[in-house]
Amino acid sequence: MNSRLGYPTMLLLRFSTVLFYSVVLIQLFASQIDAQRSTSPWQTLSGDAPLVIARGGFSGLFPDSSLAAYSFAISTSVDGAVMWCDVQLTKDGAGICFPNLNLGNASNIQEFYPNRQKSYAVNGIPTQGWFTIDFSLRDLSNVYLNRGILSRSEKFDGQFAISTIQNVDTQTKPGGFWLNVQHDAFYSQHNLNMSNFLLSVSRTVTIKFISSPEVNFFRKITGRFGRNGPIFVFQFLRKEELEPTTNQTYGSILSNLTFVKTFASGILVPKSYILPLDDKQYLLPHTSLVQDAHKAGLEVYVSGFANDVDIAYNYSFDPVSEYLSFVDNGDFSVDGLLSDFPITASASVDCFSHIGRNAKKQVDFLVISKNGASGDYPGCTNLAYEKAIKDGADVIDCSVQMSSDGIPFCLSSIDLGSTTTIAQTPLRNRSTPVPEISSVGGIYTFSLTWAEIQSLTPAISNPFRNFLFSRNPNERNSGKLMSLSEFLNLAKNSTSLSGVLISVENAVYLREKQGLDVVKKVLDTLTEAGYNSGTSTTKVMIQSTNSSVLVDFKKRSQYETVYKIEEIISDIRDSAIEDIKKFANAVVIGKYSVFPFNDGFLTGQTKVVERLQKYQLPVYVQLFQNEFVSQAYDFFADATVEINTFIFEAGINGTITEFPFTAARYKRNHCLVRNETPVYMSPIQPGGLLTLVNSQSIAPAEAPSMVFTDDDVTEPPLPPVIAKAPTSTPVTPSTNAQAPSGQTRLTLSFLLFVVCLSSTYVM
Repeated sequence: MNSRLGYPTMLLLRFSTVLFYSVVLIQLFASQIDAQRSTSPWQTLSGDAPLVIARGGFSGLFPDSSLAAYSFAISTSVDGAVMWCDVQLTKDGAGICFPNLNLGNASNIQEFYPNRQKSYAVNGIPTQGWFTIDFSLRDLSNVYLNRGILSRSEKFDGQFAISTIQNVDTQTKPGGFWLNVQHDAFYSQHNLNMSNFLLSVSRTVTIKFISSPEVNFFRKITGRFGRNGPIFVFQFLRKEELEPTTNQTYGSILSNLTFVKTFASGILVPKSYILPLDDKQYLLPHTSLVQDAHKAGLEVYVSGFANDVDIAYNYSFDPVSEYLSFVDNGDFSVDGLLSDFPITASASVDCFSHIGRNAKKQVDFLVISKNGASGDYPGCTNLAYEKAIKDGADVIDCSVQMSSDGIPFCLSSIDLGSTTTIAQTPLRNRSTPVPEISSVGGIYTFSLTWAEIQSLTPAISNPFRNFLFSRNPNERNSGKLMSLSEFLNLAKNSTSLSGVLISVENAVYLREKQGLDVVKKVLDTLTEAGYNSGTSTTKVMIQSTNSSVLVDFKKRSQYETVYKIEEIISDIRDSAIEDIKKFANAVVIGKYSVFPFNDGFLTGQTKVVERLQKYQLPVYVQLFQNEFVSQAYDFFADATVEINTFIFEAGINGTITEFPFTAARYKRNHCLVRNETPVYMSPIQPGGLLTLVNSQSIAPAEAPSMVFTDDDVTEPPLPPVIAKAPTSTPVTPSTNAQAPSGQTRLTLSFLLFVVCLSSTYVM
């Protein structure tokens, strides 16, 4: 923004920006209204619901402390949420919201003042950078905010100006501020008085909380506010760090909470103070800190919550599970949550707290597993299936593969190299090229007997290894592979499942080249397991991408059939649907055939679901995963927001997921039964965010997705089974063979939600 614009013009532009932003927010959500908090009892000090604190606004999406971040946080958070501002003082004593004393960490100040870098001692540590104390408010008029965490999107860098506290208050009208004073002692050393500033700003701005990691700051400010002044909260940093004004470690201060109570009403601690982790990133038993602080009359607030950072493996990459472990664990509840993604904190507190596993379902759709709970255990193992059932899946699935001796069993891939540790065994010499299946060689299931396959160790899938995400490493090789017969018996003995889904692929090749009739084997096994005796209440669904396979099943059984469309499609012809209707009872499509995307943003919504449902074909969508890199930016790095949008905006009939617990829990949340749905449980409007992003920063659109026609449906009939010629005994494996990783690799774009908005001069 040109700093030479006159003040009236700038004021008008500021107002227009906020007005435009508010309109966009309404468009982004199908519904946006205030919500009342849960009335269930809480184990907080006050008995009220935990407070949601938006760190720098919605800083997981926008640059921390930008007007956009604050506006979005206010609009998408639970009623009563407070806005966190790290207060920094400029050379002329103005108070700005900025996440760090050093402006170089989250702004483009280097571009404007490359030669004004200095070095200061901060808490005794020499630190180089661009410090607020060296710049007046006018100096900063052309400096814009950048993301402070480099793993987040760069789309907003340089879009939003630095704001004063007063300007944030005027432009966004938050219900209240939480002002955090990081370095009072440093400012005092440079003749800037933070206490006086806070007293002055409190006359026009509502300050609900003031926090600081410095004891002497509270000694100076105590008594200077009236009886109805802000709540003082002492912030603990890492336990081994020294508190600069007392020269004690924060760990030692923690052991004397009665001392803290003399100058503060609450404490703010990192997550690890309450739920520590071991060196493998798994949870240890919780400490007694919350109970001890409550006994001392101190409220406990917790920092460090963000959807797009590593969390304990126990949470299965699900941020809602992490929030609930702090507020609804049966032993205690913290009094507040400091989050970069306040929409998720709000939903966790207001929609998902105090829900039992057997709570009534508030919305009806099928939760279908993908290889069981394969996000937590190696897929298609007994442990993956048992967890999927425990986690609330309605349907568990088996991708049927065939051994050389004709035993059908469950495995996600026909290639054992991507699903087991076979490459580390003498059986690695069974690798063979099969052009009909893959352009590269593999160790295929039909090359080994069932006894040999049973001897293999399964391997968990790590589809996002490129992003350094590993799934449940303690259990990466746990469980045992299951035959189709064992799978069916497990499902039949479950009282919670409504059905099983059996996927059949490569039937043509197995018939022609391996002499294996997978269709007959599946039907025989189902009969032996009692699934067509009339006594089984478990529904059977047969899935395939090959229409001829489903036609064959239809001729030979009464089971439901599900046609899977592998391709990403933008539309489907009526003639194709009419053909599908002849042999299928339902259809599976991919997520981006519902909500297409470009450069990580949803671009809109197709009519594929609507058209299929018009012909009475239920639509199941895959693949839902908890890792935030699997989701479009629009979903705020939150798997629950994604599921909610597919269910209520697209109206799909089921989710196919590697994490059944997340989808099953969603069905039972409180907010779905209210007369008015709160904004944090409202579906996103697909394509809304893309309209806010600078078009020059978006990659060119990809080629349009295909339109599915009846020619894509038609397949030749299944060939007859051709007996396989005898083969010689395999040779001894070479000692020079190199073992591959044993993990499936899936490359996806790094998906984070970003929203872009034109910035104005906002000093």
